[in-house]
Amino acid sequence: MNKKETSKNQPLLKIGQRFYLTIKRLGINGEGIGYYKKKIVFVPNALPDEVIVAQLTQIKPKYLEAKIRQIKQKSPYRVKPKDAYDVGGIELAHLAYDKQLEFKRDIIIQALEKFKPQGYQKYLVKETLGMDNPYEYRNKAQFQVQKNQDGQVIAGLYKPNSHILVDLPTFCTQRPLTMKIMRTLCQILTELDYSIYNEKKHQGCLKTIVVRESLAKHNAQVVFVTKDVTLPKQKQLLQAIAQQLPEVVSVMQNINPAKTSLIWGEETRLLAGSDHLVETLGEITFKLSARAFFQLNPLQTKVLYDEVKQALDLQVSETLVDAYCGVGTIGLYVGQEAKKILGMDVIAEAIADAKQNASQNGITNAHYETGTAEEILPKWNKQGFISDALIVDPPRTGLDDKLLKTILQYPPKKLVYVSCNASTLARDLVELTKKYRVKYLQPIDMFPQTARTECVVKLEYQGVLSK
Repeated sequence: MNKKETSKNQPLLKIGQRFYLTIKRLGINGEGIGYYKKKIVFVPNALPDEVIVAQLTQIKPKYLEAKIRQIKQKSPYRVKPKDAYDVGGIELAHLAYDKQLEFKRDIIIQALEKFKPQGYQKYLVKETLGMDNPYEYRNKAQFQVQKNQDGQVIAGLYKPNSHILVDLPTFCTQRPLTMKIMRTLCQILTELDYSIYNEKKHQGCLKTIVVRESLAKHNAQVVFVTKDVTLPKQKQLLQAIAQQLPEVVSVMQNINPAKTSLIWGEETRLLAGSDHLVETLGEITFKLSARAFFQLNPLQTKVLYDEVKQALDLQVSETLVDAYCGVGTIGLYVGQEAKKILGMDVIAEAIADAKQNASQNGITNAHYETGTAEEILPKWNKQGFISDALIVDPPRTGLDDKLLKTILQYPPKKLVYVSCNASTLARDLVELTKKYRVKYLQPIDMFPQTARTECVVKLEYQGVLSK
């Protein structure tokens, strides 16, 4: 059959077209997946085994996108979500929580089947570790701000694939104190008739409000991300915060003059109070500066780190490298029994925090450097240092190719991979299993109501170590 005949026989599809669709499974982003005229169709908020009337919203060469017009046959696992906003971060809130946990384990299995790392058919993928209360867990909010038609300051998140801001007076996954602070700040800013950034005109000052909460201390830090260096009405703003929000112990300004989707700029200034928050995990206390990475779910963070600690099973004679160390949290928590802890991170402020965190917890055998893992680890290896154990906790993009090669060239006996992206984890395991055996994978639900999952992977070196 030639191309012309193929094209002639293809069904004519139009935006807005409606059709019946049976949902077969969930995709990696939590959307329902069905098939129409042999084409895959992605439908947000649809669940497996549901029969829906779908309406086409996008037509792509290899797939279709649609929305639900009507549910003809509802899943028994569909629940009423606490929030009905059209934003990210609650994309699975309509699915019963026990089924969310099953989905997150299945996503890892699907990724392994796609990339096929060595021996994947026999991997032990454990049941997902969830939360007793899968709400009100996020200790940080980064909300964009705008003025509505009435001149009121609103704060929230954008609708998917748009720059339409959705005001969020409530948000079921955020900590209550975080939301109280965010809403009070909106009131204060409205009363001050504050200068709010206009993205189209690239005018105005305030772009984003960041609130981070300490679960241990029951207080919070506020960061105002601004286009301009000068903060308008600074005195009135700080006075109002002091009077109305005594829980705020740190007020910072981050300056981002660029016309970009990136939230943070390079310069951060202290406006009032302390320049950091204090958080506690187990017996370890951490100092957190404004831009320092810290897990967004402190309750599940302890669960995660306990799993890493168990997987490493560090002995007093062993050395540990914590790649992507941030403020030192995971290495300091799991490496208290180690002979030595070494870590690296690209954010200088985070490394400064890591050094201070080690010092204030009486840990004298820790060493930290600023830079990428793929640069620093080879340098240490060339200097003759090869760790007994290595933790990698990379961003969603997974391990850098250079770091992968370094791990395989100078393999530590023990390797624990903490992943926030099943696809890049499975891809990286293709390389790592050339020299390592996967003992097990432990999914952990760090982000209930979302499609994201975390996974701890225990790997053991299969060759003969030489030092």
